[in-house]
Amino acid sequence: MIRIGVLTASDRSARGEREDRSGPLLAELALQLPGAVIVEQIVVSDDVPALQAVLRRWADDLQLDLVLTTGGTGFAPRDVTPEATLAVVDRLAPGFAEAMRAVSLQVTPHAMLSRAVAGIRGHTLIVNMPGSPRAVRENFAVIAPALPHAVQLLQDAPDAEAHHQFRGVQTA
Repeated sequence: MIRIGVLTASDRSARGEREDRSGPLLAELALQLPGAVIVEQIVVSDDVPALQAVLRRWADDLQLDLVLTTGGTGFAPRDVTPEATLAVVDRLAPGFAEAMRAVSLQVTPHAMLSRAVAGIRGHTLIVNMPGSPRAVRENFAVIAPALPHAVQLLQDAPDAEAHHQFRGVQTA
């Protein structure tokens, strides 16, 4: 089972001025992962302490396996999701953000403006994504194949290493 939290960072959505479309889409996509369960889904203002509080509670108290955030990853002054994430993670997982940016650059040069990060707090993987539904769909498609194995490794599952497949040169 993969226990998931979906966090939308948006001042306007938190105030009820704009419908959150990215969070529900991200939750829908995440449910396609094998054994996925959405434990909590929330919209929070673009505020570092508020975002940190949710990330800490989900990782420490609820012990979620995966936290997916959407929004707050750009250059605007209130885009602070990466800062909140970096403040709570123990270790970085840069491959997720690198992969998302690499694929997004094939779609738009604006992908260079993404400051999304990914990291690990305890046994929880936290991955930031952009705030637009289109970008959520594109970015999730990039990381989805690696998420179940990442979670399995963080859960310290006995058969986690069995999924490592080597291509190319075989060793004796």
